[in-house]
Amino acid sequence: MATAPAFAPVDAPVAPRTAHTVAVAAGDGIGPEIMDATLAVLREAGAGLDVVPVEVGERVYRRGVSSGIDREAWDAITGTGVLLKGPITTPQGKGYKSVNVTLRKTLGLFANVRPCVALHPHVRTKHPEMDVVIVRENEEDTYAGIEHRQTDEVVQCLKLVTRPGCERIVRYAFEHARANGRKKVSCFTKDNIMKLTDGLFHRVFDEVAAEYPDLRSEHLIVDIGTARLADDPGRFDVIVTPNLYGDILSDVAAQIAGSVGLAGSANVGNGCALFEAIHGSAPDIAGQGIANPSGLLMSAVMMLVHLGRTEQAARVHNAWLRTLEEGIHTADIHDPATSRRRVGTRDFAAAVIARLGRVPETRPAVAYAAAPRLDAVLAPPAAARRALKQFVGIDVFLHWDEANRDPRALGAALEPLSGPEFALKMITNRGVKVYPEGLPQTFCTDHWRCRFVLRDGQRATGAPLRLLTRLAEHGHDVVKTENLYRFDGEPGYSMGQGE
Repeated sequence: MATAPAFAPVDAPVAPRTAHTVAVAAGDGIGPEIMDATLAVLREAGAGLDVVPVEVGERVYRRGVSSGIDREAWDAITGTGVLLKGPITTPQGKGYKSVNVTLRKTLGLFANVRPCVALHPHVRTKHPEMDVVIVRENEEDTYAGIEHRQTDEVVQCLKLVTRPGCERIVRYAFEHARANGRKKVSCFTKDNIMKLTDGLFHRVFDEVAAEYPDLRSEHLIVDIGTARLADDPGRFDVIVTPNLYGDILSDVAAQIAGSVGLAGSANVGNGCALFEAIHGSAPDIAGQGIANPSGLLMSAVMMLVHLGRTEQAARVHNAWLRTLEEGIHTADIHDPATSRRRVGTRDFAAAVIARLGRVPETRPAVAYAAAPRLDAVLAPPAAARRALKQFVGIDVFLHWDEANRDPRALGAALEPLSGPEFALKMITNRGVKVYPEGLPQTFCTDHWRCRFVLRDGQRATGAPLRLLTRLAEHGHDVVKTENLYRFDGEPGYSMGQGE
């Protein structure tokens, strides 16, 4: 780690009554430089932090720890409950796990929060009034990382969405809006296509929104929602999304606000929280002293709010705004039209420290309220009646590459194997019905979903096993099955396209 710069102290810092211990991981690439700068600002602002250094990332990977996090680091992180982390370099190749993903999932950091605020005219943007917070679900969706190769041509990724996961993140978004004086919460999903997974997220959003009559709410399909965000971000306030959309959307929002390099983020869970800049480790400029520490510094501000140090958080944030306002900029945002002095990492931090206690002149000063109430978010859900669950059939996925992939040939082979229990209702390929009455123009791979439905009067007990036995005896390669159920009479499965 680079030697900490000799920053000039500031008179009368705001000191808390007691210090709070936090784990700090400098990270890789530019991480040590921007972490030194950030900690110097926090120290001079009277943040009152006892720092426990931990090592995660590249050096730990090289010691053979595939997660990039060793036992000692885990103990420090869970012991303090708070981690301020610099950017990490994940080595290329199989077997290495992302430190960020590992931390978020292992520690139950379900809420990712990214404020995206324009800093016009000091940082160039096409949307001077932009002030949007992206609240992203952090643990579920396709980021469960459950993937399989099933045939020569087809791989799959499972998208897992749970009701408790939806309830926590949606409620957090409304609590964040209420705690920060926001007026509206918007939900982005793609439930016109993924009617069960994204449909659940949308349905839970509507249910929770009814509990917050003081806040406006709306739902948009994610594609048009993203387009409107890029075109007119002023119409949005707080946006809540499932994991994948939130990952994409938060980078889009940060960039159109001015720069991804200025954005911080919080990852919040029950008992632990992680704060990090959203940019990478930038090894190409590491050690040159030119990196912008703003993203990590703004993450540290969010950490102070999380710790209840709202006065110190505002003190740092306002000094940072005043620094940008006076045209003291690092190379990534330097613009001859708005910048007065181009500085490196250390000098930028020193400029922020010199302005502690001051507020911006051309925009409102920042003031922080309390963090969202996690007790309201994580309260155990009321006991719900279990739905009446009825088995009605089974989807059998086959690896089949015969008869020129003619679905009529596959259907003819499967019809007599349905047995007395089932009827073959349809065969789909990549979700499109190809049997019966498919179209020859439909392109087919070697991966087939065969839907068998239980005949009237037949009992489910043992029927799926007998069907699979018949298929195996006739040489069919079953790669996956999914039971079909109705819940309180409603189908718990999607229809095939064309079914």
